[in-house]
Amino acid sequence: MFYNLRRYIFLYYFITVIIFGGGFSYVKDTAKPVDAYIIITVFLILVVISGIIISKLAIEPLEEYVTNLEELSRDTLHELNLPIATIKTNVDMIEKKLSDEKSLKRLSRIKTACNMLTQRYNELDYMIKRQTKREIIERFDLKELIDERVEFLRNIYVEVEFTKDLENFIINMDKIGLSKVIDNIIDNGVKYSQNANKIDITLKNKVLRIKDYGIGIDEVVLLRIFDRYYQNDDSMPGFGIGLSMVKRFCDTHRIKLNIESKKGSGTTIFLDFKGS
Repeated sequence: MFYNLRRYIFLYYFITVIIFGGGFSYVKDTAKPVDAYIIITVFLILVVISGIIISKLAIEPLEEYVTNLEELSRDTLHELNLPIATIKTNVDMIEKKLSDEKSLKRLSRIKTACNMLTQRYNELDYMIKRQTKREIIERFDLKELIDERVEFLRNIYVEVEFTKDLENFIINMDKIGLSKVIDNIIDNGVKYSQNANKIDITLKNKVLRIKDYGIGIDEVVLLRIFDRYYQNDDSMPGFGIGLSMVKRFCDTHRIKLNIESKKGSGTTIFLDFKGS
């Protein structure tokens, strides 16, 4: 579809330029000054009209494509909501009737997987809303959000010890976006702390501090750590977009982002909400 569209726009533009260029050259050489001004004005009007036509040719099919994609995404999300809710409900019912430890552990893994699906569902819904430029601002307690995210990640990283020292802090912000920021920072801390398995999280005086005890980051790498697609260690899973998303979110919501790290001694990331 887009290949043909590019071809049609190019042909239209090419023919238009030749016609206008030839006509302008002819008028300049043959017409009287007064007539030339009138004809040039007409040409300029035609150029504007031509630009409008080209923009319509370029934008309308793309706009239709994006609209259809958004509608498909919303329909798909709606269809996903029912099976996820069904799994949750039935797992809760089965859990009440089970006493065997092995079966309960298996059921716990199913619940964790279902929670992960729910998280992906919420993130897709969030991304679709962001594409339509709708602000998603909520009033919530950051302490409760951190508790929720740590509990979610604890089920995934069962070997990691999470320590928390949190104060209540009510803010107005994009809750799902901030959840993704917290998840990304903690996930990176776990990923680069494979021998330490400990994450400290504190929230005091409107500053969130997340510290790991991993391999640390070299000073040269710190200059590029928030660049999109940059990865300090190519052997690690992921695409290097998590921390760039963190930086973009913090810039948008006026959260001061700082990072302290020393090679071999771990990394600490600070989110200062005083200006948000």
